[in-house]
Amino acid sequence: MRVLSCLLVIVLLLSGCGRATFVVGLTPGDRALTETTVMRDGRWGSSKVALIDVSGVLTNAERRGVLNTEPNPVSSFTEALNRAAADRDVKAVIVRVNSPGGTVTASDLMHRELLRFKRRTGKPAVVVMMDLATSGGYYLACAGDAVIAHPTTITGSVGVILQTVSVKPALERWGVSLDAITSGPNKDAGSPLSELTPEQRATLSAMVDDFYDRFVDVVEARRPGIIHTDQAFDGRVVTGEQALEWGMVDRLGDLHDAFDEAKDRAGLTRADLVRYHRPLDQPGSVYADSPVASRTTTQLNLMQLNLADPLPGFGTPVGVYYLWDGTRP
Repeated sequence: MRVLSCLLVIVLLLSGCGRATFVVGLTPGDRALTETTVMRDGRWGSSKVALIDVSGVLTNAERRGVLNTEPNPVSSFTEALNRAAADRDVKAVIVRVNSPGGTVTASDLMHRELLRFKRRTGKPAVVVMMDLATSGGYYLACAGDAVIAHPTTITGSVGVILQTVSVKPALERWGVSLDAITSGPNKDAGSPLSELTPEQRATLSAMVDDFYDRFVDVVEARRPGIIHTDQAFDGRVVTGEQALEWGMVDRLGDLHDAFDEAKDRAGLTRADLVRYHRPLDQPGSVYADSPVASRTTTQLNLMQLNLADPLPGFGTPVGVYYLWDGTRP
């Protein structure tokens, strides 16, 4: 009891100085990825297919939640791909996407990392979409050798959003005077303390158009059979069934179908499906969420409310996003 009391005092003293972590018990000393077989289809020593999860808003930074901090999505994705590349028994990967998208750069980085993995290993990659694979999530999916959507998947949203918020009019009504000293007329473009001038809006619109053209080029290069492009590329979301009709995905199915597809592309008749996770995040099944995700994310029908990921323009710096902002009224 005395030992526990001392530990509690130390935690309280250190909590004001920075992040502190104490683990009591027998715990792995490192946080390197480990694997668990979540679907057994072969015998001992069989080939493997690795399941890699991508969920939440895609950013190239740690995601800070209410109770904890989640890992950098780009870093975690790359770490998992490197683990699959180094394992000779892994013959293919399945990337399971459940994401509304994210920043332009993070989406592009993850797309590039998947393409690079396929080039350097020769291992096929099958993408299976879950509830959401919109905007940057769809951008990433286009790097797969085959893209499978559930009939109820929400996907598409090919487009770019740069969300700005201005509180200047409200402050002025309260008699608050704003005066920024800048080195040029565009230095404060997008600041919540100023309003966009027509020239600033034109500058930012040109940047959005450039990123949009890049998105369209990626989709057209990876999905050459896509049809109804003026509708598919106008930012709308579609169901998995409509995405199949328009050529945005290859087939409808679920994780079992993705597993069969991965084995076929790798020339395997049997294989085990393994899932990568941290040592303490033991998955109970192939559909199990990680403990971190389950603490910070609430699913509401078609809307994903993630307490770790505030909307662009609200609590985050102004940025350019491949993101379906389906939470806005």
